[in-house]
Amino acid sequence: MASQPQPDQEFVDVFDTEQESEAMVVRGLLESAGIEAFQTGLDAPQDILPGVGGVVLRVPASQAAEARELIEEYRMAGAAEEGELNSEEPAE
Repeated sequence: MASQPQPDQEFVDVFDTEQESEAMVVRGLLESAGIEAFQTGLDAPQDILPGVGGVVLRVPASQAAEARELIEEYRMAGAAEEGELNSEEPAE
């Protein structure tokens, strides 16, 4: 069972996405680096705001800079892999 944030700690948003699976990957990345991450939903009434919603990851403010750096590295690695997969150059 996931732990709950401590009431005396300040938490900040560091990542948001519409895909829960992506949020789970990023949360695992952060937690493997020793950063406590909490996931919250951004659910909106679908009859009023169709397609609006998503997931936000929050971390302790003291670890926000490190978390954002890890997330940026994750995004850069993903972009590099995507570029390799979509490359027009033949593989050797």
